[in-house]
Amino acid sequence: MEGRPRGGGGGRTVMDYSLAALKLFASQLAGSTTAPSSEGSSPAQMLFGIRFQRAWIQGVVVRADYSVGDGRLFVDDGSCVTELMLRPEDAKGQPWRPGMYVLIIGAYIAPQSTESLPMVKVHKIVDLSTQPDREAMWYMEVVEAYNFFYKADASGFGSPS
Repeated sequence: MEGRPRGGGGGRTVMDYSLAALKLFASQLAGSTTAPSSEGSSPAQMLFGIRFQRAWIQGVVVRADYSVGDGRLFVDDGSCVTELMLRPEDAKGQPWRPGMYVLIIGAYIAPQSTESLPMVKVHKIVDLSTQPDREAMWYMEVVEAYNFFYKADASGFGSPS
């Protein structure tokens, strides 16, 4: 299962895949706001002046609870803990264990967290535990995304050249 993506889509909110999944530290999700709605647009959030529905985070599984619904994982990315709602196919066989380092892409649905944590409904989850330097590289990726894309969009000047 290592390095194998698991996931797809699903859920009540219609996903607009033209919106990027923002690479973030989970603590940054608290700064998001509800995006203004327009005709034909799906519900979304705003962060750094960017409309988004999905977040991309990475971190260490600190708790796995398969007794609730399809299962819940709690992942610490170094900035805060995020609650993850698994889909049945991701929870099958209870493959996710504390100590694993995972990549998660999913819908940000913070207000529904049972423990007042940021919450993400998993669309894709990948075990990166065997990848060397995974955490250091992730921190660099988030900073790079912020400097090249998010900061530029928030300032209104576009991407740096």
